[in-house]
Amino acid sequence: MMKKTFNLFFFLLLFCFSKAQIPQGYYDSAYGLNGLALKVALHNIIKNHTVISYSNLDNEFPSTDNMGGNIVWDIYSDVPSGTPPYTFSYAVSSDQCGNYSAEGDCYNKEHSWPQSWFNSTSIPTYSDLFHIYPTDGYVNNRRSNYPYGEVSNPTWSSQNGSKLGPCTFPGYTSTVFEPIDEFKGDIARSYFYITVRYYSESSSWPGSSMTTGSELKDWAYNLMYQWHINDPVSQKETDRNNAIYAIQHNRNPFIDHPEWVDSILHPLGILNITKIQNNISVYPNPTDKEIVISNNNLMTDIVLFNALGQEVKTLHNVGIKQTKLDLSDLEQGYYLLQVKSEKSIYLQKIIKY
Repeated sequence: MMKKTFNLFFFLLLFCFSKAQIPQGYYDSAYGLNGLALKVALHNIIKNHTVISYSNLDNEFPSTDNMGGNIVWDIYSDVPSGTPPYTFSYAVSSDQCGNYSAEGDCYNKEHSWPQSWFNSTSIPTYSDLFHIYPTDGYVNNRRSNYPYGEVSNPTWSSQNGSKLGPCTFPGYTSTVFEPIDEFKGDIARSYFYITVRYYSESSSWPGSSMTTGSELKDWAYNLMYQWHINDPVSQKETDRNNAIYAIQHNRNPFIDHPEWVDSILHPLGILNITKIQNNISVYPNPTDKEIVISNNNLMTDIVLFNALGQEVKTLHNVGIKQTKLDLSDLEQGYYLLQVKSEKSIYLQKIIKY
């Protein structure tokens, strides 16, 4: 469910900029770049990080994933809007797996990008904290190496609402694991980190139904992009980014600069945002003048964003099923259209030439 608006996204984006502890000059070689040039520049900045041993990760989690009071920040059991069904403590040795037979028994280390996708002997991926989280051992095991996705009819659900079942996101139909909405952006930005950190270094990776080497397949890019937009960077991610930098001496650029996801994907022509509902059409696209937006349901709001995330066109309280949006006064480039109806939200990349 898409609960957060773009206004909130860019407000929080600016908030996170004010809180992030980016070393002076860290990203100087990346500023002003787009597309592949930006991707390569970021790769060169964050590669060759300090590698820690996999066994030592348990000693690092108290600084990277601590909710306070030595409580493990487990994204598979936490309920940010309420009370978690259980918690683990770094101060209790028996809370660390160990053996488990049910939820709440203990926590262990979850490779959000599963080991089988990159080969577990791959160094430094195997111990890279940016994609490894402390999670409930039983839930981690149920997730296995299934891709992330979205599930409407789960075959199994965790106590915090994470789900396992057939994927309903366009482009993939097999079994996937869906975390709760509040941590989807965290996962997405971890995945975008992998695509850049291990760019050109993953030719031997086995890959998966979600990945090719360190790259995401088209349906997965679409999914991760939507999760990235819908769940903006949180203070948790910013703090975690700073803590990992103190350990590995590299950063996740998509936490520091969320807008770089667009800067890389759009110019590369990779992003082809899939319709969230099948009863809407937007045409012509590309366009040099206007677009027609037609929906089977009454539309409530239409917003067009530029590549910087700024609103450039807004229609509120639309109340009709078809309308036009004039783009003739806009500069050439990539834009993101958001259409809200009473039942869903639709995202579409628009090209103005």
